[in-house]
Amino acid sequence: MVAADSQTILVTGGAGYIGSHVCKAVAEAGYLPVTYDNLCAGHSWAVRWGPLEGGDLIDAARLDEVMRKYKPAAVIHLAGLIVVSESVRDPAQYYLNNVSGSIGLLDAMRRNGIEQIVFSSSAAVYGEPEMTPMPEAHPQQPVNPYGTSKQMIERVLQDYARAYNLHSVSLRYFNAAGADAGGEIGEAHPVETHLIPLVLEAAAGKRHSVAIYGEDYPTRDGTCIRDYIHVSDLARAHVLALHYLDNSVGAHAFNLGNGTGTTVREVIEVARRITGAVIPVRLEPPRPGDPAILLADSSRARQLLGWQTPHSTLEQMVSSAWAWQQRAHAGQQVMV
Repeated sequence: MVAADSQTILVTGGAGYIGSHVCKAVAEAGYLPVTYDNLCAGHSWAVRWGPLEGGDLIDAARLDEVMRKYKPAAVIHLAGLIVVSESVRDPAQYYLNNVSGSIGLLDAMRRNGIEQIVFSSSAAVYGEPEMTPMPEAHPQQPVNPYGTSKQMIERVLQDYARAYNLHSVSLRYFNAAGADAGGEIGEAHPVETHLIPLVLEAAAGKRHSVAIYGEDYPTRDGTCIRDYIHVSDLARAHVLALHYLDNSVGAHAFNLGNGTGTTVREVIEVARRITGAVIPVRLEPPRPGDPAILLADSSRARQLLGWQTPHSTLEQMVSSAWAWQQRAHAGQQVMV
């Protein structure tokens, strides 16, 4: 077994939206982030704070090669498929990538003597909310294969902690939004499904309108309420989770959200004010399985990790995303 480098962190999926912000936070904390990414959804231009190593999670030999080369002290695991609707259409792809791939990563860690991992989980592990806001102890009844894949790996991590002394923190994200304040990186998915960038694409004329799915929910304006958290605040939590694992054993889970909800119409109104654009909307029927309200109880992360969210007002998130989108999407054609 080779000696680990305590300053090196392997970041799977580090070329993606959240992953690139995590790499920046890791580097600012004094570590070297090594990105491991197959670039199926990430971008090589987003890897700016450490080396990029290409590879798939299911490629055991490649994982071993990279781990032997860099000797990381820990892994931050963000690689995986994330589109809920796609997971419903093609669950096999999600279980192969998100479950089998993650187990392959954990077994590579065992072979290479790496005992700490921070796992990118999701509020989707909870399913339909039985209480609002939702604490970590909320029942877990995921309603789609994406959420189930995250729940499965959390359970695997519990078993691996007991059997193999592989210690973990699972971070259950709510709705990541915004972009790096320095304008270096931001959200650029191959197929965009997130509300704030969709609204801003409409503001920029890249999209004809933005859809509102249902306006008769039991909320203050009839549209769904969601919990948005700035991606840079989210990224910082991964560094705090690494520090937490230095003094904690076992498998732990933390919610990451604002705890204050924003309706779809409120997002659109703030975007109109910030961009000065009209932003046409179109009303669509409610989507099956869309809860009226999803809010996080993140008090545990604040108390035990010392996590804070200084960038997570709606205005900050929309403004930073708008600055990024204006820079990144100049010259694109209008999309339907």
